[in-house]
Amino acid sequence: MSTSLGARVGEAVTPPPPATGGTFPVLDTLRAVGALCVVTTHAAFWAGEYTGNGVWGTLLARLDVGVAIFFVLSGFLLARPWLIRAADGTTRPAVRPYLRKRFLRIAPLYVVTVVLALSLVQENRDLGVADWLRTLLMLDTATGQVFPAGLTQMWSLAVEVAFYLVLPLVMLLAVGRGRPLRIDRVLLCLAALGAVSVYWHLDAVPRLEAVIDGAPVQWLPAYLSWFAVGLLLALVQVLHERGIAPRWAATIVALGRQPGSCWVLAVALLLVCATPLAGPSMFDAPSPAEALAKNVLYATIGFLVVVTGVFTVSGGRYEQALGHLAARRLGWISYGIFCLHLPVLHLVMWSTGWPLFQGRGLQIWLLTVLISVAAAEVAYRVVERPALRLKMPRRQIRPSASETTSPTTETTSR
Repeated sequence: MSTSLGARVGEAVTPPPPATGGTFPVLDTLRAVGALCVVTTHAAFWAGEYTGNGVWGTLLARLDVGVAIFFVLSGFLLARPWLIRAADGTTRPAVRPYLRKRFLRIAPLYVVTVVLALSLVQENRDLGVADWLRTLLMLDTATGQVFPAGLTQMWSLAVEVAFYLVLPLVMLLAVGRGRPLRIDRVLLCLAALGAVSVYWHLDAVPRLEAVIDGAPVQWLPAYLSWFAVGLLLALVQVLHERGIAPRWAATIVALGRQPGSCWVLAVALLLVCATPLAGPSMFDAPSPAEALAKNVLYATIGFLVVVTGVFTVSGGRYEQALGHLAARRLGWISYGIFCLHLPVLHLVMWSTGWPLFQGRGLQIWLLTVLISVAAAEVAYRVVERPALRLKMPRRQIRPSASETTSPTTETTSR
């Protein structure tokens, strides 16, 4: 009775997404974890916590691992429908509705955030029409620019959108058209994605940086390995769900059912990331080997975190804790937290008059989190939720229970 009452109260505060599925409730909360990691690392940077704090400062810098969590989640949730239908021998997802859903999930709040940042952040007051257009189209990093003030986190959203565009082609290569699911073919495709990332860090980035002004390290090829980890988890989950998982896949399932061990390993790897192995924590460019090491470590951390939400024990303590309505609510609005937290950070520093890099890390973090959560709540109600209702026409047949997940855990990356 109390649980039912709590759910009704929670839904009154933040209504859940339409047609929310209960297949992977923990993944909602893990999206919130990723978003808060990103907020924390940016607040710590603005407070100057990276330097002068030894390992602790470097650990705060490495909380950008939240981006890896987003990308692994995206790979898992977006590839899963293709793998399900290949395994069941049914028609593959149509590309046009898929792209429409992705556009409606990303674009409305992104445009609102861009307009707010370009209009209100003082550093952007001299930007012209061409700058506005480039940013609205997410072309800053592709054209040799950086995103404007208050929007620098959007490089990762641009990577995510690029992944959305190539995913249908990736899945065509992985599962074919109208063919039964072949595990070896999918694994070969995932290995190819990982190989592209390795090549990109070790050879392509140094070559491109020598001849262009852009930031190729922030382009999609550098992060295909992170998305590939999510695709691997989707493959294992689909095989396990149908009782045909090979032994190596069963090992992954068993690991996901030990969340304590996974989180201990993830924290241990984060400590490794705080060593010189993963490169500098500030503005000095890492060597190709350091960039690759950091990429691989982040991919592994993303795997260890997300696998706990994919294969969590139903009804267990972990699911009860991370699947709690209050925690999942943060996941529902996490895209808003991600988008809005940097404009909010500018607001916090401007309104308080606190100087950059002069401490007050805890105060900056608290104010940024509280205001960002409130702003994201409003954005969810006013912008995101109305757009979510447009994602699926009423006449369209609902997906099968095995394909249903929360629309917000489909994930934007945020």
